[in-house]
Amino acid sequence: MMGTQSIAFRNPPWIISAASVVGQKEGEGPLGSYFDVISEDPMFGGTSWEDAESRMMKLAVEQAINKSGLSKEKIRYLVGGDLLGQLIATFFGVEALSIPMFGVYGACSTMGESLGFASVLVDGGYADTALAVTSSHFAGAEKQFRFPLAYGNQRPLAATWTVTGSGALIVSRTRAGAKDSETKSGEHDVRVIGMTPGRIVDYGVKDSMNMGACMAPAACDTIAANLRDFGVKPDYYDKIITGDLGYVGQEIVIALLKEKGYDIKDRHLDCGILIYDREVQDTHSGGSGCGCSAVTLAGYLLRQLRTGKWKRILFVPTGALLSPVSFNEGNPVPGIAHAVMLEAV
Repeated sequence: MMGTQSIAFRNPPWIISAASVVGQKEGEGPLGSYFDVISEDPMFGGTSWEDAESRMMKLAVEQAINKSGLSKEKIRYLVGGDLLGQLIATFFGVEALSIPMFGVYGACSTMGESLGFASVLVDGGYADTALAVTSSHFAGAEKQFRFPLAYGNQRPLAATWTVTGSGALIVSRTRAGAKDSETKSGEHDVRVIGMTPGRIVDYGVKDSMNMGACMAPAACDTIAANLRDFGVKPDYYDKIITGDLGYVGQEIVIALLKEKGYDIKDRHLDCGILIYDREVQDTHSGGSGCGCSAVTLAGYLLRQLRTGKWKRILFVPTGALLSPVSFNEGNPVPGIAHAVMLEAV
């Protein structure tokens, strides 16, 4: 245990494979070349938006397992979740794989929660391998949280665009095989060295179309806790990368952390900003959804670590904790963020 809420792994798990599956819009963005599968069919061969997301997640899991060189029977546990009610995208997506699983919900922070939890299981000796996965689908999220696509509502400029994508990562107790099928000779292995689970932070924001403002305070709280618990400064990390604050939330989290004495402006990135071209793709404040940080990590961020461009990053997916019920009853939108520490070796 480190400080008040962080964990340093004594046996840091190795990321032995990662896979990313996205929709056409994501494939047309700046990170398109980093994704494993880009589907031109938003339904992924399914019959509904929810079915499409389940199929997308299953494909991501199968891709990650294939790249690891393991059979699915060698995956001790699966930790995953999504944005839909009762985690239906996950449960229907992975049921045929018959892997013992934990369903988790952290809204758009789910990749941090699932990867952190999977790493705890491996570090503690409760599993040799564990798989973390999450997903989101633009149309499914709009249908559940906002308006069905046929409604044709106008989106405010502070709104973000839910990423259609699923990311899956496998962590292992042993370094052997830590280079997946796409890792070239001489490249680095990547391990998970620690994590800071987030607290629920509520600033009373009620605008569910402004996710960046809802989640930025939670991102600030978790990042500050990580730096404090480990006794490090922001320059300990090459990059501090939030999940989907977008352009609005990025300004807020930088300002809030500066008030606490931490200046991260020169090393902050946001997956929601990285994944889309703001001018060309008309996504307003950027990308969001569980899949946003998941596919950016599995595709782009790990590649920067493996090639040695970055030595160490703090990956901080962010989540807005609302439901259609809570929003319609006039409740505010609390936020949460889970930080995972990744290091290239």
